[in-house]
Amino acid sequence: MLELNLPPFEKKITQKDGNPFILDVIRRQYVALTPEEWVRQHFVHYLISHKGFPQSLMANEVQLKLHGMSRRCDTVVYDRSLRPRVIVEYKAPTVSITQQVFDQICRYNMVLHVDYLIVSNGLAHYCCKIDYAANRYTFLKEIPPYTQIVEP
Repeated sequence: MLELNLPPFEKKITQKDGNPFILDVIRRQYVALTPEEWVRQHFVHYLISHKGFPQSLMANEVQLKLHGMSRRCDTVVYDRSLRPRVIVEYKAPTVSITQQVFDQICRYNMVLHVDYLIVSNGLAHYCCKIDYAANRYTFLKEIPPYTQIVEP
C-alpha cells in the first residue's frame, strides 16, 4: 500500500482466501484492505492518537437515509450526548479531492447537521467548520482536537 501523509500506526493485517484484511478498531473486525480502507484506518488512528478523539464515540460506515435512498458515511464522530459532530469522508490516495467529494459529504450533512466536515485521500486533508447561523463554512488549517470540537 502507498505511504500516506499521516503518522504510522501499529496495524494488524491478515490474509483471508489470499486477500489482505486489516483490523478496524472501530468496528472491531477485520475488513478488506482496499486503498480507501487503508486511508480510513490511518486517519482513524490519527484522530484517536493525535487529536484525542475517543474511539468509543466514533463509528465507521454509518448508514443514513437521504431522499429515500440508503447511504453510508465513512466515519461519524459523536459528542458524549451521542450527537453527531463530525463527518469524515475518505477517498483512495489516487482519487483527487474535488468539488464532487465535498458535494457528497454535504449531502450526508443534510441529514446529520454536524459542525465539522473532513475529507481525506490520505495525502491531502481538508477540514471545514460550519456556521449555521451565518450560513457559511470556514476551512481550517488543521483538524482541531476533539475537546475543541465538542466544547467550542
